[in-house]
Amino acid sequence: MDIEALRTFINLSDTKSYTRTADQLFVAQSTVTNRINELEKELHTKLFERTNRSVKLTPEGEKFKDYAEKVIELTDTSLAEIASNHHFESHIRIGSADSIYEAHLASLLLEYRNAHPEDSLKISIGLSNNLIDQLQNDILDMVFTYLPLNKAKYTCELFKQDKLVLVTDIGNKKYTKGITRAELINEKYLMCNFALQDVGQYIRKLFPKFHQFELEIDDCMKIVPYLFGQDNYTFLPQDMADAYIKTKQLRKVKLRDFDTPVINSYIIYDSSKKDLLQRLFNSLNMASAAK
Repeated sequence: MDIEALRTFINLSDTKSYTRTADQLFVAQSTVTNRINELEKELHTKLFERTNRSVKLTPEGEKFKDYAEKVIELTDTSLAEIASNHHFESHIRIGSADSIYEAHLASLLLEYRNAHPEDSLKISIGLSNNLIDQLQNDILDMVFTYLPLNKAKYTCELFKQDKLVLVTDIGNKKYTKGITRAELINEKYLMCNFALQDVGQYIRKLFPKFHQFELEIDDCMKIVPYLFGQDNYTFLPQDMADAYIKTKQLRKVKLRDFDTPVINSYIIYDSSKKDLLQRLFNSLNMASAAK
């Protein structure tokens, strides 16, 4: 299966336009058409529904897109590693949830890079379930997620434990002595589930059933800008919140009649790659011991 045809297919599925796809790939529109036609012939299935103005993926096309993206990712990663083999001793592909990266991992990886310039790091930020999928498809070597993985081929270890804290903008002067659950329900709470399953469900259960939040978002790093200069509230991991509290951008609101659960984050990797990752493990363990 031609790799350029796969790239063309992915581009067309995003732009939904043969003209824009041709422009972005710097090829003739007929080339785009031919590549898609050849793919459909090879697969014996229709990938796109065509109209006069645009195209959209068929159900079969949606399924094939997942496959195509994985093939492209693996191809690009492999070619990059082959091209740089003479520069680095090892190549480590790391995935992390955004909030884990910002609160814990960024500084540790910076220290590691300074100590081990002989290693090449590729870092991907994403949602926990997507990162685990990429690990199992050998797109990543290790991931830091809020979700565990219990499979024989993989090692899953506790990475960090964090406490949720309620925060609001530093200029919001309400509830300086603390807030009750009943008071929180009536305030503008911004919901961040950040793929925490039990923790996310716990937060939802603080509110009435079918409660409609003013804003919901899938990663707590993305919710922080909506707090600045507003009388909004949300829960953040303590280690993340501390950075904004110290710079006096946010303040912590004491909880008067309820508490929050501990957040667990995990490091997961293919057990067969432990030797590849050993230097990084040693660095992470040393950093944890120093703290």
